[in-house]
Amino acid sequence: MDNITLTGMPGSGKSTVGVLLAKALGRGFVDVDLVIQEREGALLQEILDSRGTAAFLDIEERAVLSLDCRRHIIAPGGSALCREGAARHLRALGPVVYLNVPLEELCQRIQNMSQRGIAMEPGQTLADVLAYRDPLYRKYADLTVDCPPGQPLDQTVQLVQAALKDSGLLR
Repeated sequence: MDNITLTGMPGSGKSTVGVLLAKALGRGFVDVDLVIQEREGALLQEILDSRGTAAFLDIEERAVLSLDCRRHIIAPGGSALCREGAARHLRALGPVVYLNVPLEELCQRIQNMSQRGIAMEPGQTLADVLAYRDPLYRKYADLTVDCPPGQPLDQTVQLVQAALKDSGLLR
């Protein structure tokens, strides 16, 4: 399918890096969060507040399973890999790249936790979410790109391109 999926925590830069990577590679771009909002007619946080985390994850999985594209960069929500069906579908669409951003950097980047639309249970911290999701990101990723604190996103794009080329996953 020649798609490339960027996974990682909220604030890891999936959407921004995805747009820049799509431009650099001459591909389309799909932001699954926007697909969900369009389908549901509501913001992610509104869905989480009104229906709860489990229902949100089901909605997100259905959105991922509906993807049928070629030569796109796909930016799913940070929680997409919490559902095995969604994770498998993304793997079937093409290589999956985990943007591994340290917790401290994520905390600096995310200033609006209560409005961001992050699938997390009440009382959970970003550290709790990362501890749960990091093994999933690593399990389903074909490549992990470590993103040091303060690294400009255009440099992250270059690292992703180089990693894909070096691994033979970029055609």
